[in-house]
Amino acid sequence: MASEYHVGPGDVLSITVYDNDDLATKVRVSTAGTIVMPLIGQVEVQSLTVNAITDKITDLLSDGYLVSPQVNVFVEEFRSKKAVILGSVRSPGLVELSGPTSFLELVSKAGGLEKDAGDTATIQRKNSSKENPIIIVDLQALIEKGDLTHNMAIQDGDTVFVSKGGMCFITGQVEKPGTYTCGDDTTVLKLVALAGGFTGKASRSGINLVRIVDNQKKVYKKIDLYTQLKDSDVVVVPESFF
Repeated sequence: MASEYHVGPGDVLSITVYDNDDLATKVRVSTAGTIVMPLIGQVEVQSLTVNAITDKITDLLSDGYLVSPQVNVFVEEFRSKKAVILGSVRSPGLVELSGPTSFLELVSKAGGLEKDAGDTATIQRKNSSKENPIIIVDLQALIEKGDLTHNMAIQDGDTVFVSKGGMCFITGQVEKPGTYTCGDDTTVLKLVALAGGFTGKASRSGINLVRIVDNQKKVYKKIDLYTQLKDSDVVVVPESFF
């Protein structure tokens, strides 16, 4: 919620006081974390939430200026909080956080995930403890299973890295032969599904797997659909002649 956002330098606040139009002001938070408010002058707002700033200004105005002032504070421009997102996203780089921002919102601001994105992302906190310097985000649980417990809140100064997944190639009798991301839990069946499924001519019991083992090409014949795949595997789906 915007009311939970912690204000910082560069943010622009719009402040109004009910029935006191002369006190309405729009002000940018200074590098020192202060604003200047009519009647009461300089006010320290660094790292305060919108609700806390509202209460603070209300208290200051109540101290000899107005009776029961009704103050409203709105963050008109968010400029103080930033995060960096790198790795397998379409537009990596520095992102301004427009208020409270979740991991998925940050990914969206970076143009979304690339096709080769892996199963995990990491968040490195600017002021993280030595005991927990890195936060792991399970992308598969978040995106494929809808587990929003992995949709972490992004903080000012976070560096987010979206890993690149392993890539597997599938050819032969599938609708869309090509290269696809294959994580630790990718099976032959899942790769076939990513490739649009079998064609009507596919030999489902005659699938071959080509894998590099100790720098040598090895061919596994008639593999099971539930065979786990590894990075750089090639799956060959032959045509059935029966």
